[in-house]
Amino acid sequence: MRTVAVLAFDQMSPFHLSVPCLVLGDRLGGPGEYDVHVCAEQPGRLRTNAGFGITVDHGLEAMDEADLVILPSWHPDREPSAVLIDTIQRAHARGATVVGLCIGAFLVAASGIADGREVVTHWKWADQLQARHPDITVRADVLWSDLGDLVTSAGTAASLDCCLHLVRAHHGVELAERLARSIVVAPHRSGSQAQYIPVPVPPDPSDDVIERAMVWARARLDQPVTLDEWAAAVALSRRTFTRQFRARTGSSGQAWLLRQRLDRARLLLETTDHPVERIATESGFGSSAALRHHFHALLGTTPQRHRQEFGGLTAGAAGYTAPAPRR
Repeated sequence: MRTVAVLAFDQMSPFHLSVPCLVLGDRLGGPGEYDVHVCAEQPGRLRTNAGFGITVDHGLEAMDEADLVILPSWHPDREPSAVLIDTIQRAHARGATVVGLCIGAFLVAASGIADGREVVTHWKWADQLQARHPDITVRADVLWSDLGDLVTSAGTAASLDCCLHLVRAHHGVELAERLARSIVVAPHRSGSQAQYIPVPVPPDPSDDVIERAMVWARARLDQPVTLDEWAAAVALSRRTFTRQFRARTGSSGQAWLLRQRLDRARLLLETTDHPVERIATESGFGSSAALRHHFHALLGTTPQRHRQEFGGLTAGAAGYTAPAPRR
């Protein structure tokens, strides 16, 4: 079980605080896979920006032993104290994974642990963060970024995506998908923040041809899918389909389809004893060599290693020892 310290502060958004607690905290009916503690620089009663207060019992010492230190937000114009910065730096130096959700990236940047590296933040604040910290690369084109010891995400709801990614990385696809279903969110959203900049939304969901194209492709992950036949399935030209798919998802159709195939392969590796060759076929890769290539290129591991770490796992499975946090 990983220990998690989540930072709270005065006048913060209660939604930002609740996301890591919801995803990583206790499940209905029993404890989860993480030991979550909310902490603050000054424990006690804190105000929120929603008109009600919260009470925090733990001080920053909770970060001293945590495997994950989560900074769920921050005030961009507030200068963090030397004590807070020092605590974040110490946690990172001893091997804790630091997670900056939304504009929590401002705290990550201020701590110096991202110098020479990249962080993700809400597109609205990306330019301000980049101007203030030219030694880092600020990205506003993805929903989250995982560098192993440093994880950052885009704004608001993307924090849910990021926390589900942590569960998926630590405990496998099956648990992450069951958890996502329990809180009624998508288990994995491929794409970028570009899809959340205002665009026209069809008044009738059945008019969303890209959503229909996604459903069509997911039902055929075990089959070869060419771009031309994919576009034809929703009565679009190849050029129009490519343009609308990128506008809708922030990613190319091929990249999106590859992620869906990888998710199918990971789920089969975790929940079946099928040989890798069969899994490669059922997830649309065609051969075990192709599956291994994409596993290594996108996930940094092999199918066999993934099965060793996550195969046969269910929530609370007896005898399961979680893999050590990535450093």
